[in-house]
Amino acid sequence: MGKLAITGGEPVRKTAFTPWPVLAEEERRNLEDAFTSLKWGGQPFPGKYADSFAKKFAAFQGAKYGQCVSTGTVAIEACLKAIQIRPGDEVIVPAYTWEGTVGPVLLLNAVPVFVDIDPETYCLDAKLIEAAITPKTKAILPVHLGMRFADMDEILRIAKKHNLKVIEDCAHAHGAQWNGKGAGSMGDLGAFSFQSSKLITSGEGGAVISNTLECMELVQSYINAGRASLTDQFHHRIIGYNHRLSELQAAVLEPQLDRLPAQAAVRAKNVKHFESRLQTTPGIRLLKPDQRITRLAPYGYFFKYFEKEAKDIPRAAFVAALQLEGIPCDGLFYEPVYKSSLFPLKPEDFPALSWGREKPIDLRTKYSCPESERAAYHEAVWFPHFLFLGTTADADSIADAILKVLASGEELRGLDHKAIRNQRLGRADRES
Repeated sequence: MGKLAITGGEPVRKTAFTPWPVLAEEERRNLEDAFTSLKWGGQPFPGKYADSFAKKFAAFQGAKYGQCVSTGTVAIEACLKAIQIRPGDEVIVPAYTWEGTVGPVLLLNAVPVFVDIDPETYCLDAKLIEAAITPKTKAILPVHLGMRFADMDEILRIAKKHNLKVIEDCAHAHGAQWNGKGAGSMGDLGAFSFQSSKLITSGEGGAVISNTLECMELVQSYINAGRASLTDQFHHRIIGYNHRLSELQAAVLEPQLDRLPAQAAVRAKNVKHFESRLQTTPGIRLLKPDQRITRLAPYGYFFKYFEKEAKDIPRAAFVAALQLEGIPCDGLFYEPVYKSSLFPLKPEDFPALSWGREKPIDLRTKYSCPESERAAYHEAVWFPHFLFLGTTADADSIADAILKVLASGEELRGLDHKAIRNQRLGRADRES
């Protein structure tokens, strides 16, 4: 029997962290009101709770217009329709992200163009974008990942220079600001998710924000079965789907938005304390601060793990040992999308991958993004935000477990293959 829980010892932590999501009386009251109103769906459009929240959320993020939708993936799809992406158009996307960022591009018969990430942020590397632009490029789709932003200054400069649209994937960025501007408000549109793990959640759900009325009108028509938008100033008529958010889901959102600033402050304080414990720990490298991030959204916290500096403990064994010490965490949180088992792409299913080409593009073999692959398979260790929603003692328990595992690396030899297998199997059940 060893010292580590994975080898039979006592775990650092035997109690659960703060449950997520938080349930308060305001949600109960709103749910009862929505239930007794008998207007459970998203029609008549817009629903009372969905409309109220969308307006308040857009303003909170610094945008003029907001619209609730059924999921975060639908939010991206609706954004693509709003900028009038056509079959065969190309959209630049980061390789290291959730598969739902890229799927909507293909489902609209457009072509995703993968670009590697900046190793300092794990977000789309703006320095590599211009080399990926072709005459078919119509948009850039940066993802703000894990308390960091893609370099919006440079991305907006490139977009203006090449007459491209920008859609921000803000699934991690509720409340975040870049140079005082809210995530999602800087590009043409911003897409958010309210899936169960997010900083604001309705179980499933999402939202689109924009400062451009024409874009918002197209979003509303697309998610409301093609009906005319609420303002209908541009008179667009498109075929749409029913992707409205139900009132039973929307009812729980506004109270969470009200609590978000206070919760973010707690998370930020605990993250700062946690980092102070690990600042000089061999094998671990913390993210560099970026002064352009003027308000943090502590969603997915990650650090970089270096096996060689950590006494040759494989990352998978390190993560598995931490989990059994009572610390929820993940190594294979994201994969490069083109390598992911959740991206079973057959080129013949997407006609635009064949147009004008001798052979169809095979996205699974065409790309090699070394920084994305290094992050996915070697470096990144991710921690969910609710770990930092409690007390300083909770943050200490995470640090204690990490230091314990690193100090007892000799107990972990030979555990990596099983841990890797378990991580891969678990990935199919996790949503972004």
